[in-house]
Amino acid sequence: MEASTATTTTTSARAQPFGQTEINWDKLDKTKFYVVGAGIFTGVTVALYPMSVIKTRLQVATKDTVEKNAFSVIRGLLKSDGIPGLYRGFGTVITGAIPARIIFLTALETTKVAAFKMIEPLNLSEAPQAAVANGIAGMTSSLFSQSVFVPIDVVSQKLMVQGYSGHERYKGGIDVVRKIVRSDGIRGLYRGFGLSVMTYSPSSAVWWASYGSSQRIIWRFLGYGTDAEPAAPSDSKIVAVQASGGIIAGATASCITTPLDTIKTRLQVMGHERKSTARQVVKTLVKDDGWTGLYKGLGPRFVSMSAWGTSMILAYEYLSMYSCS
Repeated sequence: MEASTATTTTTSARAQPFGQTEINWDKLDKTKFYVVGAGIFTGVTVALYPMSVIKTRLQVATKDTVEKNAFSVIRGLLKSDGIPGLYRGFGTVITGAIPARIIFLTALETTKVAAFKMIEPLNLSEAPQAAVANGIAGMTSSLFSQSVFVPIDVVSQKLMVQGYSGHERYKGGIDVVRKIVRSDGIRGLYRGFGLSVMTYSPSSAVWWASYGSSQRIIWRFLGYGTDAEPAAPSDSKIVAVQASGGIIAGATASCITTPLDTIKTRLQVMGHERKSTARQVVKTLVKDDGWTGLYKGLGPRFVSMSAWGTSMILAYEYLSMYSCS
């Protein structure tokens, strides 16, 4: 959703597609937004969660690991655990996802409105303005939500890779938390917090910046937003443009931030007996696999971010409009 400044009425005067997807945060019915949103994003998470499991396993695999690609990881999981194997750690993720999403979406919407106001005096053209405002909003909202996301990441990732490539086995999420707190204290649940902020905040900024600017570029390419623009676009065309923007955003963000995500994941899943620094993780990856080792799991992460982004943004746009009072 591309939230404009508080005065979206200026865009509604024209039948251009930009105005049709711009929602005023103050006009949202917050109850509908959060209740319906919890259901929608839970469904999206269920559908795309296996990609996270596959990505995480690839990122922590050592040079001696037999499963070298996504397909071999899937075969191994299905052979040992069946379909439930693709949902390891899901309970932990879904429990924390709702409060984390509430924090993220609230910060995103309120910050986006403020960001558009802040950069308005710069008189930027439409695509750069959308990129900057959405980027600021994405980064800020990610910073706020990391306080909830990081412990979820640490626990769920340990469950995802348990018994894999020499990693410890657990009896469930509570068992993971108990062992982490016993060995490292509460701070153990925030292992890799700095790298998480460095990964997710830029990733979120790049995602939203790419989505906002690519949407506007696509609309311009289709002839909208010009002096001789065609008739108002159909709902299907709006959905197609939003979906395209989501795919472009997911591809851009995954390519730029996968190295940081790989390092972060390795740090978070290491047991207390194998603690390493980010520099040591990089040295090991480069030694074992060359510089391409930093891009382990790029395929699943690209698919996950693109598919998640496209699904999320379509649900998000619907949710925002459905929630307008």
